[in-house]
Formats: sequence, C-alpha cells, structure tokens
Amino acid sequence: MLQSLYIQNYALIDDLKIEFENGFSIITGETGAGKSILLGALSLLVGQRADTTVLLNKSKKCFVEGVFKIEEYNLKEFFGQNELDYDDSVIIRREILDNGRSRAFVNDSPVNLNILKELGDRLIDIHSQHQNSYLADNQFQLKVIDILARNSELLGFYKSSFKKHGELLHTLQELQEKSAKGKADYDYFQFQYNELDAARLKSGEQAVLEEEIKILSHAEEIKSALTNISGLLSAESIGILGQLKETVNLSGKIKNIFHKISTLQERLESSFIELKDITSEAEMLSESIDLDPLRLEEVKSRLDVLYSLCQKHRVSNSDELIGLRDEIKGNISAITGYDEQMDILSKQIKAEKQILTGLSINLDESRRNALVPFEQNILNIIRQLGMPYAEFSVKLEKTDDFIISGCNKTTFLFSANKQVPMQDISKIASGGETSRVMLAIKSVISVSLAIPAVIFDEIDAGVSGDIAGKVGNIMQQMANSMQVISITHLPQVASKGRNHYLVTKLKKGILLKHG
Repeated sequence: MLQSLYIQNYALIDDLKIEFENGFSIITGETGAGKSILLGALSLLVGQRADTTVLLNKSKKCFVEGVFKIEEYNLKEFFGQNELDYDDSVIIRREILDNGRSRAFVNDSPVNLNILKELGDRLIDIHSQHQNSYLADNQFQLKVIDILARNSELLGFYKSSFKKHGELLHTLQELQEKSAKGKADYDYFQFQYNELDAARLKSGEQAVLEEEIKILSHAEEIKSALTNISGLLSAESIGILGQLKETVNLSGKIKNIFHKISTLQERLESSFIELKDITSEAEMLSESIDLDPLRLEEVKSRLDVLYSLCQKHRVSNSDELIGLRDEIKGNISAITGYDEQMDILSKQIKAEKQILTGLSINLDESRRNALVPFEQNILNIIRQLGMPYAEFSVKLEKTDDFIISGCNKTTFLFSANKQVPMQDISKIASGGETSRVMLAIKSVISVSLAIPAVIFDEIDAGVSGDIAGKVGNIMQQMANSMQVISITHLPQVASKGRNHYLVTKLKKGILLKHG
C-alpha cells in the first residue's frame, strides 16, 4: 500500500506531506482545488515524464517521495534482477531539476525511467478519466483478458519467440538482398580475381624488382666504379694498400725504441686490415655485377605488369594488390556461401515458427477459457450499476499473421438497453456507461493484478443518485483486498470511504486535511 506521499515545489504545492491508510480512502474538494495535482505528483513516482513547467519556484528543484509497503507482493526477485536493495517498505523519490532534467531513486539507488515505470506498474494503478478511452483499444482489451487468464509467463515466452522469429526473418531478408546484389557482381569479382591471381603476386616483389632494375640499368657504371676503387686501393706502385703497408713496417721498426708510436702503429695495422677487406668486397661486388640486357627487359616487363595493375585498381604497390586479391576472393566465397546460409536460416525460421505457433495456440485457448467467467462477472457488476438490461460479451478472433500480443484481436461488445443489439463498445456506450464498464473491469481484474493500490480519478463521472452509491459499493468491495483511493465529487461515493482527505485551494498553494 501507499503509506505516505511527500511533495515539494510542485505546481501549486510548496510543501506537503500526506499519510495514507489501508482500505478505502476518499479525496474530495471543489473543482480546481488541486486534487488532480496530487495525482500528477504521484504519477512522477511511476515513471511519467516531466519538465520545468511543474516547478512552483523555477529556481528550485521539485521533490516527490512516496513510501510503499510491499512485503506481500513478491517483489524480491524484481529488486534482485535490477540490483536494488530490498526492504518491506520501499522509498521512491523523483527530483525535477531547474534545468529540466530529472533523477529517480529507489531506496536511494539511482534508476532510469524504464525501471521506475516497471516498478510503478507493480505498485499502483492510477486510473485517470482519460483512461476510459482505453476501453476501445484492442491492446487494452487483450491485456485485460490476459490478466484474468494469468498469461503473464506464457505471453513472455510468446513475445520472446516472436522477437527471435522477427530477427531471423530480418536477417534472412538482409541476406537475400546481399545475395541478389552479390550474384549481380559475381562475374565482375571473378574477372578481377582471375586477373590478379594470374599475375602470381608475391609479397615485397615490387620493391625488390625496383631495386634490381636500378642496378641493371646502371650496371656498367657501377662495375667501373667498383673496379677503380679496387685498383686505387691495391695498385702495386701507387696503391693505398701498398703505401699503408709500408707505414706499418716503418712504425714497427721504431716501436721498440720509441714506445709512444705503439698506439699509432696499432691504428695503422687496423686501417690496413679494414682497407684490405674493403678491397676484397669491392672486387667481389664488381664480379657480381652482370651486364644482362635480357634480365633488364624481364624486370621492366614484370614491373610494367605490376604498375598497370596498381594503376587500374588504384593502389600503391604489389602488397596492396595482394590484399585486394584476397578481399575479392573473400567476396566470392561469401557470395557462393549465401545459399547455404539462407538454407540454414530458413530451417531456423521454420523451427521458430513452429514454437511460435504452439505458443499462440496456447494463448488463444487460455484466453477463450477466461472469457465466460469474465463476461458473467462484468454483467453482474454493470447490472448492479443501474443497467439491468445491459449485455456484454467479448469477441475474440484469430489474426492472419503473428502480432506482438499473439494471434488474437478482441472487440468488447456492449448494449445498455433491451432490444438493442450489442455493438463495439466504442461506438455505442455513453460516457457514463463507459465509466461504469471500466469500473467493473477494474473491479474484476483487481485481484489478478496483485498490486498494492489503485487510485480512481473521478471514475464516477456521469453517474448520480442511487447509482453513485453503488459505484461506491464496488470500490468499497475492492478495498477489502487492496488499498483503494478515489478522487470524487459525489457524497454517495464519499460516504463509503473509511478515510477522508479534503483538498482546499489557498492563495499560496493548497491545503489538505485528513479526517
């Protein structure tokens, strides 16, 4: 049950705290006194969106806090799944900041609006006047039947299968589109791959060939330079090696009598050895250089092939050509593999459709089993509410395709008078009749809903006299199993209440008295 509500800086309310009690409570007050403001503030606690227009003082934040007693409603699993601290009394707080942003907390843990709304749906049912229009909505009608049939778990399984089936169909459609496009591109990809594969590309080949062609193109010049280097170093009369050898010998003759030359003599010997090695390498390099016009033409031809392919495919080198070749090969493999993938997906879709079909059949059977007692209960209540000749039934039809709620669509049929055939309730019921049917529905499903509290905002609109008293009786009966709070102008309804709250509008804000 809702134990207390604290409101600060909301609409006409500067600061207000209300303690609620179990059973049937009545909120009354003149039109415009602010009764609906209380409902609006409470709606923030169950996930309704808000903005700065609700702020009484635009420079301060709005603060709404509700305390709910929940130990009898099996909510520990919900709290555990959402990593929230559980207690038999849960505190929900909502803050609307002056910049328009909002924050929500459950037992001081921050939560998003989706979690807040899901928890709110399990704690309180707020029935405002505009919700009477839901009576004409197919999804609302189906939801009522599912509540009575206790289809929550079955419907969860169905929705999960429906989602998976839809995702598989979407994936298959995407694959079919890719396959169609791929098959159109297949010949082009195959031509490109064949061309690149025939080129027998090797990693790093282009760089190696470019280096080789430099050498082949300047072979004579390179060979001449290496030969001259070797000659200058090793010539018998004026070669550097001969002269350096002589300096080594001269320094060796005096090192025993002039010790300071020892270091210099070692350096000369080292230089001789190094230059001798250089001479040998220059001779070997010179011998390795061949004047080979045929090889030069081969390399030029091969590079022309690589350059032509690079230019055609807009890449920089042969390594990038190899990457492109492998990518094209992957595209070809993907195209040839689409049929196999689509075959696998089609089998998965068929299997999931069988599951979905079975679940939809179970849902249909469960719903049909709930119809007769539901129709009878509604008739019993609305006939008590001043419609002795009323007729009510549910038309449950099968849809051609799967929809998110199963394979059914519903129509609530209604007639308030003798000899008037039943029609779609949205086309035949007056405002007062709609309110009474909605109250009957809320009364019938209240036990199955298993929520702590329900709030009615003038659900008695359009009725008066003895009928108003009977409306009060229905809500009073509901209060035997749950907390019921009714906002009303009718004394016949108010007289049925166990707890009374009077809302009065003041010059500054509103006043609420509990009596």
